[in-house]
Amino acid sequence: MEFRQLRYFLAVAEHLHFTVAAERLGIAQPPLSQQIIKLEREIGTKLFMRYPRRVELTEAGVLFKERAKRVLDEAHDALEHVKKAARGESGHLSIGFAGSTVFHPQVATTLRRFRQSYPGVLVKTEESNSTALLDKVIEGHVDCAIVRLPLSCGELLTVPLIEEEMIAVLPAGHRLGRLRSIELAQLSSDSFILFPRPIGPDLYDSIISACRLASFSPKVEMESPQLSSTVNMVAAGFGVTLIPESIRQIHATGVTYQRLRNKSLKTTIALVVKPREKSVTVRNFVDNLRIVARQME
Repeated sequence: MEFRQLRYFLAVAEHLHFTVAAERLGIAQPPLSQQIIKLEREIGTKLFMRYPRRVELTEAGVLFKERAKRVLDEAHDALEHVKKAARGESGHLSIGFAGSTVFHPQVATTLRRFRQSYPGVLVKTEESNSTALLDKVIEGHVDCAIVRLPLSCGELLTVPLIEEEMIAVLPAGHRLGRLRSIELAQLSSDSFILFPRPIGPDLYDSIISACRLASFSPKVEMESPQLSSTVNMVAAGFGVTLIPESIRQIHATGVTYQRLRNKSLKTTIALVVKPREKSVTVRNFVDNLRIVARQME
């Protein structure tokens, strides 16, 4: 039995006329009749009662019509599902995020654009620190991750997306709080609040190195569990900190944000993914990120 025979049968069952059914199918009437006879022989029973100007479904034909339609519908659905999967239009996508990256509007724009372009893909997100996310990508716990550079990414493919300046966060009433911009060296006497080095060793070290280039070693007297939460620690009066500019969206009372005159201290939001990723869905997401990054340059 062939799908073609099922389509032929359903055409005749719908129009109850061989000639009309043949016209709708775009074939001659004799081959259509031959295929229906062949189908009936294979099944072992008549599907139609033939009359000079019309046909009627037999009891077996009525039952077979219902089942044949179901088979063709399921086959069509299966084919469409496979086509969508091959184009990356269905399936699952798991994305890891370093907590501080979600403050940048381009990250939200990228996700919104991807969901609009691929509404059939179920997106799952997971938040962690950049170092932990590298392991999750390597081990396959997430498909890709948005992290902060500098970061030693090993053999993973790194797609830089957004470069940000680091800015200073000062408590209310700080002696430098009214200045539009400051030199990093002006914070040499302040206590610093930083995130723990293990969650972002390369970025941590870049901050320490920038301070040393400014001729001082920062007094790190307190650590905050995440880069973004250092702002609240500054508001509480525990010291000063340096953050990516996008995190200034945190409208914490009791802090001021100052640009650094020497703009050499920067961080980059980037995507990390396996270099030979086979998933079309993941590759579509990477392409989507690149498109948004180019549009926002």
